[in-house]
Amino acid sequence: MKSTILKSLCLSLAMISSSAALAAADTEPASPRNVILIVGDGMDDHQITIARNYLAGSRGKINLDEMAFRSSVQVLTVDDKDPSKPIYVADSANSATSLATGEVTSRGRISTSAKYDKDLVTIVDLAKQAGLKAGIVTTSSITDATPSSFVAHISQRECENPDMMVDAVIYQRKPVDCSQDVKAKGGPGSISEQLAASNVDVLLGGGMEHFTKQAEGSSKSVLEQAEGNGFYIADSAEKLKSAPAEKKLLGLFAEGNLPERMAYEGEREAEQPNPSMLNYLHKYLGSVEMPDTVKCEPNAAFGDTPELKEMTAVAIDRLSGNKDKGFFLMVESASIDKASHQRRACGQIGELQQLTEALDVALNFAEKNENTLVLVTADHGQAAQLMPDTSLFEAFNLPAYSPGFVARVETPEGVTMAVNYATNGLFAEEHTGVNVPLFANKEGVGRVPTMLAQPDIFNVMTRYLNLN
Repeated sequence: MKSTILKSLCLSLAMISSSAALAAADTEPASPRNVILIVGDGMDDHQITIARNYLAGSRGKINLDEMAFRSSVQVLTVDDKDPSKPIYVADSANSATSLATGEVTSRGRISTSAKYDKDLVTIVDLAKQAGLKAGIVTTSSITDATPSSFVAHISQRECENPDMMVDAVIYQRKPVDCSQDVKAKGGPGSISEQLAASNVDVLLGGGMEHFTKQAEGSSKSVLEQAEGNGFYIADSAEKLKSAPAEKKLLGLFAEGNLPERMAYEGEREAEQPNPSMLNYLHKYLGSVEMPDTVKCEPNAAFGDTPELKEMTAVAIDRLSGNKDKGFFLMVESASIDKASHQRRACGQIGELQQLTEALDVALNFAEKNENTLVLVTADHGQAAQLMPDTSLFEAFNLPAYSPGFVARVETPEGVTMAVNYATNGLFAEEHTGVNVPLFANKEGVGRVPTMLAQPDIFNVMTRYLNLN
């Protein structure tokens, strides 16, 4: 009995000692720390596996597989009118808000609380208050849900520019009203206006169309207001490289989202299988014609668009000059999600490849700057999933097929990979409620638990940066 008590006491003391040592390590002010958070929008394990199969082969590995630590993340969402009730599938606005603020909110909200519409403090707010530098890099419009959640505060994600604030409509169907956030009522204004007025050091992505609008209550455009606030405007790869070091940097390289790097060959897209008339009479009868295979090729529309790795390298170079305080950087590979919404498997693969290249840039910097935590995660799951190209039911001579849309992609291994989309039959697929992965470099070992809720990632980052 005494031996058991003694063992338990020793174990408890060891755990307390270990926790105290970790806490001490996380509060040492001696050397500045950096956090690089890379978000693959919609990047659950299906999206990673689809890309890995194509890029590295079924037995290959990508750099995500070689990271020092892997965890699993539970994505949380609540009902807007009753935050005590969960919603089981997130959008990018509320899930990015969880990452940026550590708070659970409702879909469509940009760093504001459900029901009461209160502004939530972001990690960028805390970093800038503490004297750290901060940057946001994305392949979407910089005003889109994920990047804007780290800087802006607004009730609806669609309020991206001054023209979208009051009595607006999107898709000719959905009303948008952020009238409570207009400047005339003491609000912060639209997302683009908030970004233009921010003290963020680096903002890189697309979205020029949201900055050329006339600012509320002003004769100037939002872009002109950004210039007046000390931003250097880069709208090309050349200007990105030559941006003056003493200015904040706003890079806008497309009217909307940046184009995807890869596309289907020709005008192809995912298609629905075509069952025979006999199969309509009974599911065990007749036959089914599957869509033809597709090939992935470089997207001509990508042109000279800056690659994600290039934007990431520029951002790190500018932020890492802050030797005394460190920095926070969020990098988003956005079109893993956007391509999946539109059933473009090749677009997803090319975008995840861009994420791995940006990750290489981040890991190389972390190797040379040891107090750098690199995290890679997703905001939510997406629709694309691997399915058998040849169904097991063929052995029973049964005409099995997906009721959804299928892209049969020819891989470099000489095999057809079937990617299935089946959340609905409308013009865009929807998110899924799956857990998402979280990867970390060696700085995450001992700091990141093996399973956590999405808002806890905010706590991991702020604790590492000594911001709480």
